Amino acid sequence: MSWLTLAAIYFTVWWVVLFAVLPFGVRPVETPEPGHQPGAPAVPMLKKKFLWTTIISAILVGAMWSLFATGLLDWRSIVRPAA
Repeated sequence: MSWLTLAAIYFTVWWVVLFAVLPFGVRPVETPEPGHQPGAPAVPMLKKKFLWTTIISAILVGAMWSLFATGLLDWRSIVRPAA
């Protein structure tokens, strides 16, 4: 697996994990100002969520890479249907 492929997989996993992490800890503003969305988070904590997304994505991609590198999982067997 080339580094470019691994980077593309990491990029894709990072975005999927980000959308999974975004709702965690969201509390809406109790009294929203007129014209503001009532469901918008009071404190979005985006830096913290980006950090967690990066860590979780690195663990997932690292685990996937190690399974393929050690031969415990073969991508050819996943792509090719069993005959």
